[in-house]
Amino acid sequence: MKALFFDEPKKPIISQVQSPSITANEVMIRSRRVGICHSDYELLAGQYIIPISYPVIPGHEWVGEVVEVGENVTGLKSGDRVVGECVIKTPERIHHFGFSMDGANREYFAARPEWLHKLPDAVDDAKGALIEPFTCGFYAVLRNGAPNAAETVVVSGGGTIGLVTAAAAIGMGARVIVVDPVPLRRDIAKRLGADATVDPSAGDPVEAVQELTQGGADLVIEASGHSSSLGNVFDYARPEGRISMVGINIGHKIPAELGKIQMKNLTVRGCIGSPGVWPAAIRFLERTGIDLSPIQTHSFALDDALKALEQGKNLREAVKVTLEIA
Repeated sequence: MKALFFDEPKKPIISQVQSPSITANEVMIRSRRVGICHSDYELLAGQYIIPISYPVIPGHEWVGEVVEVGENVTGLKSGDRVVGECVIKTPERIHHFGFSMDGANREYFAARPEWLHKLPDAVDDAKGALIEPFTCGFYAVLRNGAPNAAETVVVSGGGTIGLVTAAAAIGMGARVIVVDPVPLRRDIAKRLGADATVDPSAGDPVEAVQELTQGGADLVIEASGHSSSLGNVFDYARPEGRISMVGINIGHKIPAELGKIQMKNLTVRGCIGSPGVWPAAIRFLERTGIDLSPIQTHSFALDDALKALEQGKNLREAVKVTLEIA
């Protein structure tokens, strides 16, 4: 079968690999769509935040179809569409799918049913391929108290995580403002239903947010990890507001007025991943019918995966690049 794998740092290859088999406790998955994540580029560069070894097949944002079921497996059948969690437990250790073990950028792979979640018919493949990042945004919104229609949420950063976070808050009824310097991302935010966007390169973003919110947001979600964004989040929030920190910034020291946490009586929480929220996030997408398709800006066949990786580097023209496997 065909697969995209990283043979060594900075060396992506599309090649034929051995087709997998399953045990009595596993199912065989046919990959259908797989999103390319920013962390895949870190993996390709050899700079990921957990220990990794090569060669490795990436791909942790995926939707697939069950094509074979082991004799001990219950609850799944051939034809079921499924998605899978990124952080999984095996008898040996905790793995990160697509990082410390091979991922979904191949035509078929074996999986254990406890990693998987069935998709309802109302959640199509395009939306299914975004569920992994959506669960992270959904968790970031829930982490500090789910907002409602009376509240305003400011999302600082309009990449994939920022946009799915905005979509989750919009689906909960909140008024949402997205701060990002890239016109494409601001446009997508408006198409998702954001009430307003702010271009931080066009003036003082704190002043713009304060004016739009008349004193600050009820909930601020930092989703970029960039120094300028991290330095502003305490100013975006109203007194007694909440802040969720989901953007990743490792090893950098950033000047920030931490005294404002106390002066404004802010609640600040860090969040990573999406522990325990996958079933709820899937139900949320099914019942709200939120259209996440504007986030998926480009699609490529598996044979063109190297072109897809290059396209994904263009942050002004691409947000989520997806590989069509099946």
